[in-house]
Amino acid sequence: MTEPPMEISPKTYARIGGVLYLVIIVGGIFAEIFVRSGLVVSTDATASATNIMAAESLWRFGFATTLVMLLCAVPLSLILYMLLRPVNRNVALLATFFNLVSISIEGLNDLHHYAAVLILSGADYLKVFEPGQLHALALLSVKLFDRGYDISLVFFGFFCIFTGYLLFRSAFFPRILGVMMAMAGVCYVINSFVNFLALGIGNYLFPYILLPCFLGEASLCLWLMVMGVKVPSWKEKASAWRDSGA
Repeated sequence: MTEPPMEISPKTYARIGGVLYLVIIVGGIFAEIFVRSGLVVSTDATASATNIMAAESLWRFGFATTLVMLLCAVPLSLILYMLLRPVNRNVALLATFFNLVSISIEGLNDLHHYAAVLILSGADYLKVFEPGQLHALALLSVKLFDRGYDISLVFFGFFCIFTGYLLFRSAFFPRILGVMMAMAGVCYVINSFVNFLALGIGNYLFPYILLPCFLGEASLCLWLMVMGVKVPSWKEKASAWRDSGA
């Protein structure tokens, strides 16, 4: 059964998607670099606890920022599916499923971020623990967040790979965007498995392995916002797709 055409211009969808993507990128940089990396000392539980509680509002705001990112990621998934389904509907669906799994994992994983302030809150039920134990538990919670985030990035990496394939084959996006997004996906997956397997090369790869990820996502974000899609090419592809009954 064929689906009805878009009621809104694909260029409008693209620009809305670009704005959503920008919120996600900016929010991610803020939460990771200025909150978690800025406050947590990975080898010192007490220093990390002191920093977190001294900037508790910032820590909580970082958590809220991540939730906003995830709220933006859901409609962005729909927009990318709507734009790319004329290329290959099954691959577009597969990419969307991978992204939704990633979003779900990251949403649950954010509890580890929030748990740090609960552990350090000084509540009466926590007085059975020594301060040093609470500090260690808070740091463990942050480290669990890191590994949970790596799990979500495995699924997001495959989303990027399939999205890159669709962009490359689309004819209404530049092929270089597809190549860059596919490379971003491969780098996300490699980085996560290096961390899981503790291969001893993580310190040499990070943060350089994530540079292609930033470039790929930022390029797609800016293209969506500024250029949108080549509407005649998109309509031609969409028309052929509908006529085929795919």
